[in-house]
Amino acid sequence: MVSAGATIVVLAVAAFVVPPLLAGDPGPAEAPVRQIAATPTPARTYAPVTNFYKQAGSPAGSPLQAVAPQTVTVTNDKVGTKLSPTQIGLSLESTDLADPMFSADNGSVVGLLQGLGKPVLRFGGNSVDRRFFWTSTGEALPAGYVGTKTLPARAVGPDDFKRINALLEKADAYISLSVNLGDYNPARAADLAKYGAQIFGKRLVAITLGNEPNGFAPNAVLAHALRPNGYTAADFGKEATAYADAMYKVAPNVPISGPGTYAADWASAWIDLNIKQKKILTFHNYPLTGCTTGLAADNPTMANLMAANTHSRSIDYHAAFVKKGNAANIPIWVDETGISACLGSNETTKTHASALWSADYALGSAQVGVSQLDFHSSLITCKGGPPMSAVCFDGEYLQPTGEMEPRANYFGLSMVGAIGGGDFLKLSNDGGGLAYSYALQQADGSTTVVLINENDPEKAAQTKVTLKLPNLPATATMTQMTGTSYSAQDGTQIDGQGGAPVSADKRPAPMGFKPGQQTQSFPLTAGTVTIMNFKY
Repeated sequence: MVSAGATIVVLAVAAFVVPPLLAGDPGPAEAPVRQIAATPTPARTYAPVTNFYKQAGSPAGSPLQAVAPQTVTVTNDKVGTKLSPTQIGLSLESTDLADPMFSADNGSVVGLLQGLGKPVLRFGGNSVDRRFFWTSTGEALPAGYVGTKTLPARAVGPDDFKRINALLEKADAYISLSVNLGDYNPARAADLAKYGAQIFGKRLVAITLGNEPNGFAPNAVLAHALRPNGYTAADFGKEATAYADAMYKVAPNVPISGPGTYAADWASAWIDLNIKQKKILTFHNYPLTGCTTGLAADNPTMANLMAANTHSRSIDYHAAFVKKGNAANIPIWVDETGISACLGSNETTKTHASALWSADYALGSAQVGVSQLDFHSSLITCKGGPPMSAVCFDGEYLQPTGEMEPRANYFGLSMVGAIGGGDFLKLSNDGGGLAYSYALQQADGSTTVVLINENDPEKAAQTKVTLKLPNLPATATMTQMTGTSYSAQDGTQIDGQGGAPVSADKRPAPMGFKPGQQTQSFPLTAGTVTIMNFKY
């Protein structure tokens, strides 16, 4: 029997059954759709720019020659290589470790190191295998270690390391050491490595086994032969393995760098060497060393220094080493380099042209994958000292006052150090005469553009530059290195002064900078290195 309540429910449901639509029946009327008006996106406003960079013009009286307009187009695509904050370093002799003026108490030294960014101080050179004696027990310098007044033999110990470490900490710098391989003694090398690891800690980035072992056998450059004729890369490998094994026992976390040669054919043997520590592939390069090669294109002349061929040859030479290192997944350093290793002065030394070359050489090498470059220098007095050195001490010959001074090439390196690192970006560069361009993406997403105008500042007119950026810039800053001529000595300046670039927060905007415009246009003076940073 069905209850009355159930019947009511069934009827109620039936009342809501909708009959099927018949053909042509429009069905129930649809409710109107409410139209919601879109909120317009407000146009972005940009702060007005009032402080523009005051760029120096061409020298008075210059016979200005027109330069083809330059167009630089920067993309967001990465090259795959980086500029390291520690990219720029100085290479010094191992005996310089004993110099008491090289200390944290010397403000001129600290200031110049800070002007290179976070530099690596590489101690090596010809002295390490011939005049450098490590002792942790205060032993006297052995009679066989003979130097000269200019190139003295010196003993170095833990106290020297402590003094140097205080300097590194104050300047925020790093160190790469070398051990004496010429006087074969793995135990003494291990002792140096032990104290180096203890005292320098993470600031010790590598230890190299000797210096240029491919020149140990008798040769025309160094009269003091360290090995007999026929000394090969394989012979070096056996000695290097013994050294590395001894050093691993006391400093297993310190990388070993090598072979540190000027012969490309030793690189493969080093890569194949089986040692326990992390390895770094190092080599030396002095592009204009015609005194040893005998080639006209290698002579250290102004024409060769400013030749496009010199730029491309250096890049190609470094790229060949990078290819070998990348295949083995090990870093590649040029731990000793400079314009030339020829003795004495030449027409390129201490000149503004050397500053232009140094900046381009450093950036070009980094862009192909070299992650460390150490420019060979000296702590001898500027007067009578090695003219290629980026820094030197003031004073009469071999009588330093302790005041360290920069030379022209230092300023080119300082410009690169001021970039602070980043990922290289792909770009195109058209026109501009003798000009090179680089772009990097910074950690904050901004874009840094480096324009190296190597046109002769005494002859070339300003270049009209059109720069196409990957995004719309909101703000921009600029710093610039200048000089009056290729041959000008002690005349290179950065932002109108003889020092490192001013801090980024004090840099004005580029000439005519227009916020919110992807394409920027401006004139660029010849003989300059210009760094612009654009934030979006």
